[in-house]
Amino acid sequence: MTITHIKLVSFPDVQDFVNIITKFAFDIDLVCGRYIVDAKSLMGIYSLDLTEAVELRAHTEDAEELFAQIAKYIVD
Repeated sequence: MTITHIKLVSFPDVQDFVNIITKFAFDIDLVCGRYIVDAKSLMGIYSLDLTEAVELRAHTEDAEELFAQIAKYIVD
């Protein structure tokens, strides 16, 4: 598993983010406090508190391409 933190500021950011990560075959979760949602789910993401950065957990050891494509959202 590979972990980073992301910040999604607006609804277009969420839509763009989901469009990017749905291209990847491995599971990706977003963690906000005690809530864990599927990062490929628009409804799941909208249920989170997006005023703060959230933890992204990519269930792969090779997430370099993913991180390159979502670099504008990473806040680490």
